[in-house]
Amino acid sequence: MDHKAIYALYSNVKTISGSGANAVAKDADGNVVTLDSAAVTTKQNEFIAEENLRLLRLKRNKLLAETDYLALSDTTLTSAMSTYRQALRDITDNATSLEDVTWPTKP
Repeated sequence: MDHKAIYALYSNVKTISGSGANAVAKDADGNVVTLDSAAVTTKQNEFIAEENLRLLRLKRNKLLAETDYLALSDTTLTSAMSTYRQALRDITDNATSLEDVTWPTKP
């Protein structure tokens, strides 16, 4: 089990020894805290999903930044570029990670 997930779920946990199924969590008095492995797994999956979305947004923001100069007031943004940039901004409507994204084609 993931230590970060355990700490997030159990505020009374002060130390964790071991890892995976062998993780043992203890409170401030040294008492073993009983862990719900299903809840810990769910929390781990939430953290993974959040990280995947963060990485997707980083890549999306990089691609948007590469075309930011085209959207300045002294340039005319083509319809194709406007559509491309909007598709990038909308990418998180359907994709949740870099593995399941279909990037729009840059004009």
